[in-house]
Parts: sequence; structure tokens; C-alpha cells
Amino acid sequence: MLMPRQKTPDLSLPTLDGSTFELSAQTAERGTVICFYRGLHCPICATYLTEMQKQVAAFAERGVDTIAVSADGQERAQQMADKIGATTLKFAYDLPLTVARAWGLYISTGRGLTSINIEEPALFSEPGLFMVTPEQTLYYGSTQTMPFVRPHFSELVGALDFAIAKNYPARGEYTGAV
Repeated sequence: MLMPRQKTPDLSLPTLDGSTFELSAQTAERGTVICFYRGLHCPICATYLTEMQKQVAAFAERGVDTIAVSADGQERAQQMADKIGATTLKFAYDLPLTVARAWGLYISTGRGLTSINIEEPALFSEPGLFMVTPEQTLYYGSTQTMPFVRPHFSELVGALDFAIAKNYPARGEYTGAV
């Protein structure tokens, strides 16, 4: 289990712009929001990433970079970026499922064609949303076992405003006896 204020797993993935996303090399003042999505086969992911795309500038104004990540290959990741009209949201692909599991993501087995007639991969990760500090420690994390009920990006932007103004620390860090 990932713990707030503790180092997250490394993340090094190819991106659609031809570069490599290296979490350890990110330089945004306040960190990076990483949205792990299920893949092209998921219509809810397309809607969710469309909302993320709308908030990229708001995150950037607060000193936070954003990236969408999936286990899909380059072709399917590009199709998703095209589908949502991504202009500023960066996409990484080829997430190894061992790395997804290290991030605490749930892994599902494919069930054939989805409601939008796209084949699910044999195995893929379920959604997760994380904010990682510039020191690569976990500030915020949320994982889902299903594609439904995800955190709203606009609420995360609002929470960042509060956290910045109050110098609010990551919570949930206690690991002692209870």
C-alpha cells in the first residue's frame, strides 16, 4: 500500500509526444497529478479524461503537471488522446501491470467487447488518481475497483487552493499501533 509522505514507486514510460515521462525527473513546483485510466475500451475513461483535459491549465497555474497513463500500447493511447481532443494533456502508455500493481491499482481480466464495441485487453488496470510531490512522495491517492465513481478534477483543483493557502500536509501517514 502506498503511504502519504512516503516515496512512490518510480514511473518511466513513453509518451505520445515522443519523449519519456520520468516521475523522478519532474520539475513542477508543487508536483504531478497522475491519472491512471483503464484504456481505450472504457467509455467512462474518455469522459473522465475529457474533464481532466479541461483542468490542465488550472493545475498548471498552481504549479502542478498532469499526465494520463494506461497499459494500452501507443496506437490505442493515441486513439484515446484523439477521441478526447487532447491538446495539453500529456499521455503515457505501455504501463507494465507489475508497475500498476506497485501503485496499488487493481487488475481486471478482459470480458470481450465493451458497450462501445472495443475489445478489452486480456488484463488491464482499474483507475487511480494520485498527486505526487516534487520529492516524489505521495500527497493524494485514490484507487477504484470499478470504472465508476471517480474523484472530480475541479474538486482536486479547489482542494489544491486550500492546501496551498494553508500549507496543508498530506494526511493518512500514521503507521503505528491503533
